Amino acid sequence: MPSTDDIEPRKRGGRRKYATPEEAHAAKIESNRRGRERRRREPATPAEAQALLSDPARSNELLEAAQQRVAKRRPWTQPTPDELNPPRVNPTTLPVTLGKPQFLDEDLIELAAAGFDNVASAFQYARDVIAGLIPAGRMVRLACERHERDLEKIGKGDWPYTFDFAKAERVCRVLQLFREIKGPRARQRLVLMPWQRFIIASTFGWVNRETGTRRFRYALCYVPRGNGKTTLAAPLALYMLALDGEGGAEVYAAAVTRQQARLVFDTAQRMAERAPEFRRRYGVMVAAHAIVQEENAATFRPLSRDATSLDGLNVHFAVLDELAQHKNGEVFDVLQTATGKRTQPLMLGITTAASNQSSVGYEQWQYATRLLEQKIDDEQFFAVIYTIDKTDDWRDKKSWIKANPNWGVSVMPDAIANLCLQAQQSAARQNAFKQKHLNIWTSTSVLWMNMQVWDACADATLDIGDFAGEECIIGLDLATKVDLAAKVKLFRRTIDGVQHYYLFPEFFLPDAAIAKNDAYGGWVADGHITVSPGEVNDLEMIQSTVIDDNQTYRVVDVAYDPWQARMMASNLENADVSVIEYRPLVQNFSPPMKEIEALALERRLHHTGNPVLAWNVGCVMVQEDFKGNIFPRKDRADPLVKIDGLIATLMALGRLMFLDATDREPSIVSLTPANATGSVPAHA
Repeated sequence: MPSTDDIEPRKRGGRRKYATPEEAHAAKIESNRRGRERRRREPATPAEAQALLSDPARSNELLEAAQQRVAKRRPWTQPTPDELNPPRVNPTTLPVTLGKPQFLDEDLIELAAAGFDNVASAFQYARDVIAGLIPAGRMVRLACERHERDLEKIGKGDWPYTFDFAKAERVCRVLQLFREIKGPRARQRLVLMPWQRFIIASTFGWVNRETGTRRFRYALCYVPRGNGKTTLAAPLALYMLALDGEGGAEVYAAAVTRQQARLVFDTAQRMAERAPEFRRRYGVMVAAHAIVQEENAATFRPLSRDATSLDGLNVHFAVLDELAQHKNGEVFDVLQTATGKRTQPLMLGITTAASNQSSVGYEQWQYATRLLEQKIDDEQFFAVIYTIDKTDDWRDKKSWIKANPNWGVSVMPDAIANLCLQAQQSAARQNAFKQKHLNIWTSTSVLWMNMQVWDACADATLDIGDFAGEECIIGLDLATKVDLAAKVKLFRRTIDGVQHYYLFPEFFLPDAAIAKNDAYGGWVADGHITVSPGEVNDLEMIQSTVIDDNQTYRVVDVAYDPWQARMMASNLENADVSVIEYRPLVQNFSPPMKEIEALALERRLHHTGNPVLAWNVGCVMVQEDFKGNIFPRKDRADPLVKIDGLIATLMALGRLMFLDATDREPSIVSLTPANATGSVPAHA
């Protein structure tokens, strides 16, 4: 049956005539439909018009109908084959200049002229970041430098990858055929920013030179709030559903809760609804809880940890939304293992920093950091992290620009300036500002230690063996027998007349407790935690390490919490180890807490960068009484939060401060490194 748009009525004697009964029937149906629409949206009498104005629900209904009619007049433009499939070129034939930058301006012009304007923009962005023309943090520069190094490897030796300009260009073009759904640019075509083109081009352009399949199986993008993460991920999910050429593609928008998972899905749903030509051409149907392409049996659904079952998945593409909010790796692990049957699956993690440094999100952040710093090698993992550098002032506008790649586009300078002003007046708001707008991990809802300052005190070259024979104080926290226990050795040296403090932590854990926290397993494997078999900590093993310390170092005191350690304290005394109770009181913890903050700010505190101790320090919330005393707290609602390492540190430092104040052990005041002859100072 011909469509109503093709019907050409014939006028005879002022009356419309049609060539066939079918045409007349179609015209009648269309006329009735238009009449119903007109009657529904137009009031028949002044009284009806007045009633319409006083009925918000009816007014909203008519407004929505009007918006739908406007959308029909601005359809998703059907791309031509040339638009979707730019010409292929051999990357080795493009003009390349060795060194930095990889591509010169004239090279990029030639690349754009060949039909690869999005790829040219992505390459230009990487080059400008490296040259310092675009403000960016160290992690972004490292990502761009990695891209440049890889370009130099193309066609050399056994390097298995090449860059497919056509594939990268095609994805960028398709994404920009969809329309935005929110903000001042709603209903306008999506325009990818250069940083977004860099991410898309890198993820889809790098392929195996033999098979043509994608190189990267996992892409991680850390970027502050408001920079368009969802707007980028949603159309990408639609592309992977219908245009990636994968039969039976399973696409998921995954998050901890179903509400969070639906954010990406709902955005993609609305984009698909406003792209009728996309739905028609590729046979895509939009339902309430799924987007389906029946011909290829492809589906796109939201997925959350609270779903009925996470088993039986066969993932082609998954968006892990706000990965930093995942308290454990349950969803991440399920999706990762579910990609094994696919030829070129892709997992996309998009997130902003959060407060739980034992989460899978922080674990992936650390992995990405080591990857970009070339400390590990993973050719199938793409990562880019937008944040400020450790030396940046978080209150400086230059830092805001570095962390927010969409500065001035979707991130408004005036709004950020106002939020920063509020953050300077409130510790809680400061924490939220750093997390959400600068992409800084702050660990707790109310910040105690500035973790950037803490990290700056790390010295990986510290060797406990260099302190043999020197005096130390040990802090021992055995608060629980079934979870983490901590021992911290504290040394002090005088350098150029200034006292410096050195921390060497040890952590202990029963084997049965490893499953309580996803991070424990990795820390055990790296040697940061000592495991004992069984359900509880082996206190005799911990006791033997203290006795060994007393033989290797001159242990002045072992400060311990009497809650779980009375028997051990008695045994240590029998072994000629000096022990002292250190009760968890405000007057015992407030002075060392304030002192350790000052030492860290003055860079007179030194530690090995132990990640377990850093996690403990970052978990501390500070509580202040009316006298200005502070006390370490933790979020008791979250069983994953532990502060044992910090408590042991505070006990050791607090005991040292007490000895200094009372002058009971004058030898501890004069801790100095070994002299040139290798001897150590004698006891006073």
